[in-house]
Amino acid sequence: MNAKVREPMGDRWFNAINLLVLGLFFLTVLYPLIFIISSSISDADAVVSGRVWLWPVGFSLEGYKAVFEYHKVWVGFANSLFYASVGTLFNVAVTILAAYPLSRKGLSGRNLIMFLFVFTMLFNGGLIPTYLLVKDIGLLNTRWALIIPEAMSVFNMIVMRTYFQTSIPHELLEASQIDGCNDFRFLWKIVLPLSAPILAVITLFYAVEHWNEYFNALIYLNDERKYPLQLFLRQVLIQNSVDTTMLDLDIKQAKEMEGLKYLLKYGLIVVSSIPLIVAYPFVQKHFVKGLMIGSLKG
Repeated sequence: MNAKVREPMGDRWFNAINLLVLGLFFLTVLYPLIFIISSSISDADAVVSGRVWLWPVGFSLEGYKAVFEYHKVWVGFANSLFYASVGTLFNVAVTILAAYPLSRKGLSGRNLIMFLFVFTMLFNGGLIPTYLLVKDIGLLNTRWALIIPEAMSVFNMIVMRTYFQTSIPHELLEASQIDGCNDFRFLWKIVLPLSAPILAVITLFYAVEHWNEYFNALIYLNDERKYPLQLFLRQVLIQNSVDTTMLDLDIKQAKEMEGLKYLLKYGLIVVSSIPLIVAYPFVQKHFVKGLMIGSLKG
């Protein structure tokens, strides 16, 4: 009775190959993270000379000191928090208002509306017409230019609609209607409290999208006071541009300005990633459940 069932040789080979492939993927993802963190706390000379390839060489916090004294970082951080919080709230609200009616079988023209939504996933006006539209409606160089034009992701709406269809039984709506509950109250009091997993998933998707946003900001904004953090990060990483007048430190104390720039790059990458790393554990327990249930009939 206590004898263990021996796995077939084919299953053992399959599991071994799976572990090997997943391990390689894990190392591929893990190495850049370790390298960036190690470079951000290493000595500037070691980073510039390329002696840092995995673990820190020497120890220095000059990069983080430069990050926190670089005033543009705080401007970008505050703007990114605004875009991520207000934008995500707006996105989730619009997605719910589109997904819930489309999940109801009694909605007239539901299939046509879904076709029009899906059509926009395949075809769009392009960059120039979109820019002209944003300009004509007066959103150019405003914070709303990063929120309103991308008010809803059709993919996220489909996932949420499918969750409503599979997890909220129609009999629950009928019972609430018998008790005199209208549609808005049913959505607010019953549907949303029962939809915490999918709400957590969609909120995370939108928050990550807003936090990593830089392309639309590059197109629609020309006022640095409205730039998100990722746009300043782009200037540091791609253009290798650091405004030394914004640093409250004595550059002469650094052995090389080039080394300070490298430390600033890696330190800024780490600092800009912290909010998402901190937020993810709070939604992780809902992530798999919400995504799997919401994608069953997508």
